[in-house]
Amino acid sequence: MSWMSMIAVTGLAAVHVFAGKLRFLEGTPRSAWLSVAAGISVAYVFLYLLPELAARQSSLQEAADGFFSFVEHHAYVAALAGLTTFYGLERASKAFRRRAEHGSPHDQGTGIFWTHMLLLAFYNMLIGYLLAKHTGTAGDLVFFVIAMALHLLVMDRGLRDHYQHIYHDAGRWLLSAALLVGWGVSTAVGIPEPLISLLIAFVAGGIVLNVLKEELPEQRQSRFSAFMLGAALYSALLLAYA
Repeated sequence: MSWMSMIAVTGLAAVHVFAGKLRFLEGTPRSAWLSVAAGISVAYVFLYLLPELAARQSSLQEAADGFFSFVEHHAYVAALAGLTTFYGLERASKAFRRRAEHGSPHDQGTGIFWTHMLLLAFYNMLIGYLLAKHTGTAGDLVFFVIAMALHLLVMDRGLRDHYQHIYHDAGRWLLSAALLVGWGVSTAVGIPEPLISLLIAFVAGGIVLNVLKEELPEQRQSRFSAFMLGAALYSALLLAYA
């Protein structure tokens, strides 16, 4: 399946490179397509990733006599860490935008931008790595790639709104490269199964926060009906496939 994962990670990297060309996603009210994509991403987390984490929790508990003995519910702590991390990043990115609006985008705000980009690059490396290490069926891989592509699209749209030209000129290339680097690292580095479970949990928490932060602000005028449609349709597909 390595050739399939290589094609898939290339496609995910292309999301960041070309998302800016999708002009129909711009503007307010928020595009219904972005709300559909957000609904699909959240449905994947709750109907696929979280149940998988519950199954993997047993493997983490078996490893609890070593490095993972610091806490009982490791996977859920990692999911909370992912959500908390990206909440902090969202707050910082808003601070950057306020500075830019007051004519000082190149001072402390630039540091916030690069900190945000480096942490998101690490996040994308995790997605690329997990994609390469995906052990499910071809169908499982397809569901994963679709959900991640739409999640990255939603995330990319938010980053373009916050950082504008500096993201277009530099940030998108870094995030695209990070996906490919993560996939490449998987060929040389093997991570223990318990740690992979923690990485999946961290990504799951990040997805939930990254999606909801784009949907919830009132000024976005998001489409709840479109969000529900995406969540319902993808839930039905996941349940039928299972």
